[in-house]
Order: sequence, then C-alpha cells, then structure tokens
Amino acid sequence: MIRYRVLISGQVQGVNFRAACRRMAVEHGVSGWVRNLSDGRVEAVFEGPDQDVHRLLDWARRGPHLAVVADVAVQAERPEGLDTFGIR
Repeated sequence: MIRYRVLISGQVQGVNFRAACRRMAVEHGVSGWVRNLSDGRVEAVFEGPDQDVHRLLDWARRGPHLAVVADVAVQAERPEGLDTFGIR
C-alpha cells in the first residue's frame, strides 16, 4: 500500500479533470480524493496498491482529453487506510 499527494498544474480546471480522475481511481481500485485549488492547480491524493497508484500517476500526467498538463509534482506520504475516492 502506497500513498502520493499530487499537484497538477496547467489547464486542468474546467476540463472535467476531477470527475475523470475519480472515474479512473474507481476503475483501478485507488482510494483518495481530488480537488481544485484557488491558484488553478488540481490537488489529489492517491492511495492503494503500488501498480494501481502508478497507473493513476501516469494518467494524471496526461489528464482528460481537454486538459493541458504542464507539471505534476508528486510527494510520497504515509498511507492512511482510505477506502473510497471522493471529489472535494
């Protein structure tokens, strides 16, 4: 079980990023959450099995079709045992 906090910058708000992120997380069995930040970035926490979390990280580097991802900052954290994925 691993956990990463992810900050995604670029054209990532108003392009269905959070909803698409939640769908991907549920599809891959990853828990956590995603939210918009006031500075235009998207912040997310991905927690789950190593391979599944890395799939979400790879997806976050591209985002949904209309997104233009400029940068993804990833920070490892201690897993908290989350069991759902939500949009905040």
